[in-house]
Amino acid sequence: MRRPRILTAVLALAAGLLSGAPTALAADPPAPKLAADTYTWKNARIDGGGFVPGIVFNRSEKNLAYARTDIGGAYRWRESSKTWTPLLDSVGWDDWGHTGVVSIASDSVDPNRVYAAVGTYTNSWDPKNGAVMRSLDRGASWRKADLPFKLGGNMPGRGIGERLAIDPNRNSVLYLGAPSGKGLWRSTDAGVTWSQVTNFPNVGDYVADPSDTSGYSSDNQGIVWVTFDESTGTAGSATRTIYVGVADKDNAVYRSTDAGATWQRLAGQPTGYLAHKGVLDARNGYLYLPYSDKGGPYDGGKGRLWRYATGTATWTDISPVAEADTFYGFSGLSVDRQRPGTVMATAYSAWWPDTQIFRSTDSGGSWSKAWDYTSYPNRENRYTMDVSSSPWLTWGANPQPPEQTPKLGWMTEALEIDPFDSDRMMYGTGATVYGTENLTNWDRGSKFAIEPMVRGLEETAVNDLAAPPSGAPLLSALGDIGGFRHTDLTKVPSMMFTQPNFTTTTSLDFAEANPDTVVRVGNLDAGPHIAFSTDNGADWFAGTDPSGVSGGGTVASAADGSRFVWSPEGAGVHHTTGFGTSWQASTGIPAGAIVESDRVDPKTFYGFKSGTFYVSTDGGASFGKSPAGGLPSGDSVRFKALPGKKGEVWLAGGAAGGTYGLWHSTDGGTSFTKLANVEQADTIGFGKAAPGASYQTLYTSAKIGGVRGLFRSTDQGASWTRINDDAHQWGWTGAAITGDPRVYGRVYVSTNGRGVLYGDSSGAGPTDPGPGPGPTPTAGCKVTYQVTSQWPDGFQADVQLTNTGRSAWNGWSLGWTFADGQKVTQAWNAETAQSGSAVTGKNVGWNASVAAGSSVSFGFTAKRSGTNTKPAAFKLGDQSCTVA
Repeated sequence: MRRPRILTAVLALAAGLLSGAPTALAADPPAPKLAADTYTWKNARIDGGGFVPGIVFNRSEKNLAYARTDIGGAYRWRESSKTWTPLLDSVGWDDWGHTGVVSIASDSVDPNRVYAAVGTYTNSWDPKNGAVMRSLDRGASWRKADLPFKLGGNMPGRGIGERLAIDPNRNSVLYLGAPSGKGLWRSTDAGVTWSQVTNFPNVGDYVADPSDTSGYSSDNQGIVWVTFDESTGTAGSATRTIYVGVADKDNAVYRSTDAGATWQRLAGQPTGYLAHKGVLDARNGYLYLPYSDKGGPYDGGKGRLWRYATGTATWTDISPVAEADTFYGFSGLSVDRQRPGTVMATAYSAWWPDTQIFRSTDSGGSWSKAWDYTSYPNRENRYTMDVSSSPWLTWGANPQPPEQTPKLGWMTEALEIDPFDSDRMMYGTGATVYGTENLTNWDRGSKFAIEPMVRGLEETAVNDLAAPPSGAPLLSALGDIGGFRHTDLTKVPSMMFTQPNFTTTTSLDFAEANPDTVVRVGNLDAGPHIAFSTDNGADWFAGTDPSGVSGGGTVASAADGSRFVWSPEGAGVHHTTGFGTSWQASTGIPAGAIVESDRVDPKTFYGFKSGTFYVSTDGGASFGKSPAGGLPSGDSVRFKALPGKKGEVWLAGGAAGGTYGLWHSTDGGTSFTKLANVEQADTIGFGKAAPGASYQTLYTSAKIGGVRGLFRSTDQGASWTRINDDAHQWGWTGAAITGDPRVYGRVYVSTNGRGVLYGDSSGAGPTDPGPGPGPTPTAGCKVTYQVTSQWPDGFQADVQLTNTGRSAWNGWSLGWTFADGQKVTQAWNAETAQSGSAVTGKNVGWNASVAAGSSVSFGFTAKRSGTNTKPAAFKLGDQSCTVA
């Protein structure tokens, strides 16, 4: 379920960071001279992960399409690679709310022009007003027109629309429907300036929950869509007839027939529902309207489909099912521009057993369904579904009929048939974009094929990141889909964290000296809020909650993994030895404190709450207050202990108008020194030391030298290098950052809607050369092969390869043969290849060098059909190894 993703830190940002300028100092330190490095930025691939409420095809140029997300910006389709290109990565820290896109419009007169109406929240959570972004180069660059009101890309009703529309005959004219009672707005200069249409008669009155005091669910959803009838104008002249949808159950549709000079409620319209879309088939003269009793995107218990004949003013109920049989609302609706009369619609809010998609080829006279029951609970699908490119979309579920996995979808408010290709259709869900390229099979009685069409579109909110010194290079804690273990940053992981599957993971940690031990905490509607892994996050088992726990909070693992400290929501700080079967309350530290562990001493833990630093030296049983003063008074703070050095702590945080910056302690938090050259800092992380340096590299999301950005220091913060640029800002990056302990210069960055970004420095030399050549060892090798987990049709194995010779290896290649037809499906810490029964595992870039007497380990999962005999022999290149 997609909830409004309001992280605690984002609230602190809205309330503090943007509320004013930092307090003036008696003597401001001189601005540091900033170096800059050119980085290459990519996403750690997840593919999707969030709600896509809008998909828009250009009506005059083939293969030009855009998608909008609720918090993660906008994207343009790239046909040559079948991928999406992000368009709003240039949105900066102060304008973080402009990553929420409430509407997008592509100009059919000039396809180079595209517009995006941006703003994330209409309440106080987003301190800035909304804006309309305009581009003359398909979103490669933007100019912005600020609006005198807020927009809500992540508010209730965000799947309704589109609120922004371009006059198809006179493209200098645009309309925008506003929420919050702000009415209808118009631009006559291609989006440069905007003014309210003061004679529009209705600003809307529907709110999702009038009792919500936060202003989130109690905001008036306002003017929700604008549709032009292109047949009522000529090129260069304003279109005469315009339809406007209003969030008002009794007065949902208005029309102007004089290019907006006057407006009237459309006579005879149905009441009691909200019109989520207004889609016009101008050739047949039909306006199609999907209705729901709620504003969406996940609520909606009743719905209808109506058709309005523009020539005769006749209303016809064309709903595919009786009103009594609906337990959902209708929203996604599209017409086939190549085949007039073909219409599709979605039951957007049907979660159980699945969403439904309806199709008509006679303008809504009759309908067929994407699936139907044969004899309950058995169902037959008109489609096939292949999610092998995003296998986590099954959620690891094993539902009983009539549920299936993967689901056809949920929150399906965006569905569009390609106006140039009747066989291509895309639709958005709460987790991905699905599509097909043989849709018309539906009409021929054969099955059409659905698969994710989402590559390049990354929309996850990141709460925490971890880069262990061995095992998988990256572990992530995410909103909505829990988190992932990335063994290869360029590939989509097979599954999110499961057993249990948190709706949101709020914090995770690993044991510094034993990285196979990992802990995570998160939110779950029912069940435990903590889980443990003993194999570096590959497999998990649930812990037991202390009494009163209601949410994840933060968690810390001892350096050796022998004990844990947990600060959950709903209960005070607790500690345990072992894996959380019995918790004891910690003393001396307040509830809600942020907790971390020392990375060397397994009995030392740290905490922070409301300006005070806390230290425990007895495994978290008791904490004492540090005498350190001058730290941020609020709780928008993140801190970490440095690996390899006992008692060395770095702390970042604060808020504008108060204490704000970066602090360093070398005495276990007894005292802190504030770095004078850092004005603001929100995260701190560590990575591999630079060549020739002994101290680990620091990374931070900060303001240094008057510049907001991402920074790296290789000299303990004495000097800083900016590693991002103005084109790569991603709004808010204040949740987490970490360097890679194995690759100098590589950094992992959290975003609130653009997923996990990782960057490699152009000045750091080769960062990951990939598998090296096979070794030519002068002496022996030893292999330990262990099956660590097994299930009916598969298994997981770990391989340890030891250099028993007298010289180091620079690259290695290990081969073996399976006797029972086993097939490797995924590997980590090695590149694997298989031909028949023969398997080869080669080093990746960072573990090519193996000193004499040292070992290297890797793991893999594989399929099996029966017996699972262990390999009897291994060869390193041409040399046989001893098998332990």
